[in-house]
Amino acid sequence: MQVFMFHLMPYGPLDMSFREKYNSVWVLLPNSYFDPVKGHEIYNRYLDELELSAELGFDGVAVNEHHQNAYGLMPSPVVMAGALARRITKKIAILGNAFCLREHPLTLAEEHAMLDCITGGRLITGFVRGVGAEYFSMGVNPAFSLERHHEAADLVVRAWTEPGPFAYEGKHYHFEYVNVWPRPYQKPHPPIWCPSTGSVETVTWSAHPSRKYVYLHAFTPFDSVLQYLDLYRETAATRYGYSAASSQLGFCTPVYVAETDEQAHAEAKPHFEAMFNIFLPKVSLLMFSPPGYVTMESYRRVIRHNRSVRGEQSFESLLARNVVICGSPDTVRKRITECHRDAGFQNFLCLLQFGTLPRDLTEKNIRLFATEVLPSLQALSDRDYRGFEAKGKTLAAE
Repeated sequence: MQVFMFHLMPYGPLDMSFREKYNSVWVLLPNSYFDPVKGHEIYNRYLDELELSAELGFDGVAVNEHHQNAYGLMPSPVVMAGALARRITKKIAILGNAFCLREHPLTLAEEHAMLDCITGGRLITGFVRGVGAEYFSMGVNPAFSLERHHEAADLVVRAWTEPGPFAYEGKHYHFEYVNVWPRPYQKPHPPIWCPSTGSVETVTWSAHPSRKYVYLHAFTPFDSVLQYLDLYRETAATRYGYSAASSQLGFCTPVYVAETDEQAHAEAKPHFEAMFNIFLPKVSLLMFSPPGYVTMESYRRVIRHNRSVRGEQSFESLLARNVVICGSPDTVRKRITECHRDAGFQNFLCLLQFGTLPRDLTEKNIRLFATEVLPSLQALSDRDYRGFEAKGKTLAAE
């Protein structure tokens, strides 16, 4: 199994009195709450944490994109990946960039190709749509999100693989000359991953035989994660006629490790609760998933599977429903191994800093995970997976 350290880079120093006036850290929270001096400190701290993870044996590190919020301070994950590219020798995953939010996605195609050349082929590209709130932040009509996402992805892959110059005429993107310089180091292009919190369209699109992109599910109870990873396998088998490899599946979750279960719970509790009760998008459903953003079927499923992480969450509830993993090295190792046994994913992303978790506890978490948990996880393979048997009916068709 590949194991990555994933970082959201939240604005931990946030003045929590904001809750007296605002109900969310997304879109509408005034940027006067951001202190650039503190921003300088935490950006460099977070980069240090990713570099430390690479030094301690993780297979790679991962960053992502969000806009106009305190949940994730990476409007450009390319900047973060660029800062890491010369300092670490492991894989760097951008999970992901919202190519479809841009009027000119070829700019990102060029930047990813640059990173792939700088790293000598260690880049993983992520195609992500982003939650609905991102579209309000960037002034893009969310009703066209899915078709823009598909069209931008097609354009970028062609730009990476098809000799230019050539013309591209789509519904949303029009280029007389597509001629990306530089070209990616990896052939035909960097691996492509598709992070999601439960869109059926993302599953069926990424599983298509012409793509076979890695589907990465995050931030829901593990029962939901299992359903969606099985949906990918089921879709591949019943709709497309092939057996999906475990390497096409990924699971992302927050993790905290301490010497004992009791100590881990005590140390992590306020910071897990901050992540889920303060930093996650506590916006209206109309802003989180606006009309037209997904089909009605996907909308119902996303709401059902994510309902349990909306609203006030206690640490005890998050732990009981396997939304987070927390405990001693033995407990954490056993729980992740059980998840792998049931779902068979070969890509595991652990969020070892979350919410307001401070520098000292984050470093302790990274070091303890790396020494006591990581080696056992990296040894997991399909030999440790219970296996999958197609049932002939996909989740999408229920």
